[in-house]
Amino acid sequence: MDPHDRLVRLTIPAKAEYITLGRLALTAIARVRPLSEETLSDLKLALTEACTNSVRHAYHEGRAGTVEIVYQIEPDRLIVEVTDDGSGFEPASLAAGGNGDLSEGGLGIAIIQAVSDEVEIGGRESGGSRLRFVKFLGE
Repeated sequence: MDPHDRLVRLTIPAKAEYITLGRLALTAIARVRPLSEETLSDLKLALTEACTNSVRHAYHEGRAGTVEIVYQIEPDRLIVEVTDDGSGFEPASLAAGGNGDLSEGGLGIAIIQAVSDEVEIGGRESGGSRLRFVKFLGE
């Protein structure tokens, strides 16, 4: 199987009302690679948190932008990567809750870490941010 046959790429405007499209795509993927309701709910929550971080923090002063979501379906795992071209961030401060206010990103990252098996957070060489999470799937 061609590795590109296992990729779904979705680019949405960096606006809160478009995050639902990412969740709908995830629901459709669950029909290709069946997931338990609990796993699907956890993944939707993680995806919502990741996209919300990009929508809220990537683009300042009303600057328009996009959020890209890539879903990679493997026999034993689902990999989701959320990227943006925004101003980026310091992963250490976000993971630590920034200035101590968990409502500004720290809690979202903690939720993603709690429901995922692997999480990577960082910048992109071209600028912006990248959050990748992996969920291992049972047979």
